[in-house]
Amino acid sequence: MRKLQTLAAAVVVVTLLAGCGGGAATPAASGESSSAPGRGSGDTLVIYTNSNGEGRGEWLTAKAAEAGFTIEVVGVGGADATNKLIAEKNNPIADVAFGLNNMYFAQIKAEGAIERYEPAWAADVDTALGDSGSDKAYWPLVKQAILLGYNSDKITKDAAPKDWTDLWTKDEFKGRYERVTGLGTATAQLVFAGILSRYKDSSGDLGISDEGWKQVEQYFQNGSPAVAKTDLFARIASGEVDMGQMPSSIISEREKSFKVNVETVAPSVGVPLAVEQVALVKGTDKKEEAQKFIDWFGSADVQGAWAQQFNSMPVNKGAAAKAKPEVVEFFAGLKQQDIDWDFVQKNMGAWVEKIELEYMT
Repeated sequence: MRKLQTLAAAVVVVTLLAGCGGGAATPAASGESSSAPGRGSGDTLVIYTNSNGEGRGEWLTAKAAEAGFTIEVVGVGGADATNKLIAEKNNPIADVAFGLNNMYFAQIKAEGAIERYEPAWAADVDTALGDSGSDKAYWPLVKQAILLGYNSDKITKDAAPKDWTDLWTKDEFKGRYERVTGLGTATAQLVFAGILSRYKDSSGDLGISDEGWKQVEQYFQNGSPAVAKTDLFARIASGEVDMGQMPSSIISEREKSFKVNVETVAPSVGVPLAVEQVALVKGTDKKEEAQKFIDWFGSADVQGAWAQQFNSMPVNKGAAAKAKPEVVEFFAGLKQQDIDWDFVQKNMGAWVEKIELEYMT
């Protein structure tokens, strides 16, 4: 288990939940040095993302404007954004999509809703973290760990769960963790990918053993349902629950905002690691402008500023050098769960349907 609270040091609150920043260099100069992309064009780029929360959408809109872009950020959950992009592929509304992980973008690419584009910063990232195809259509931006966090003011390290499965198999945790009421977000789906992958069985239902599905059933039966429009950290602060799922980058500022302290669990099998990507939407009538935006957004300057502002771990080598030392240290010591993402991608849609119909009551 590793403490993320130290990430809140020397930052200031910019939104209620988790937006935080401090000393981030403006990326405007980067944009202006590239022939002032977007400046004076009058075109508004529509950006689909599941990474607009905690002030990200507002920050990006403002910084993009400084660089000469006019953008409209449309925030939607990862699974929902995937479905939306696919549904609109013959008449696209978005020009750029970012924040979705490999699993989602692989689906979108297979449906022909994004197209090949090699950003100006392509040589500065590990291409193995992005599109595995020769016609690369999506490119990596940020690493995100999907974690189980708990109230460390109430639960000691020794008494804390050691793995997700402890939540529903040990009496002291039953009813004390928040369980999801929908599977439209990337975080929720990645949690289940991490659980179900442990029970892979070629003869089982949808490739999962009976024991695996029993784990899912117990997860829902013994958890406290999430409350609409109520943040998990607010529930932890009020004592309603003690733990739940959370992506790594939100923790430090939500601790500060809700005045709670959270530790995270490091299962022996590791944790699911999501790599957020960016892609050009196929069929956009603002293709050149969209390409320039991708070049700007994924650059070392902008990703470095984003990392400072939102405690993220960029994959751009130049940006990684600008990330907070605490974030770099956390990811350096993080054990990634070995997940067969091809298997997950092929089955996630059916898993979600089964879970929603049979277990999510």
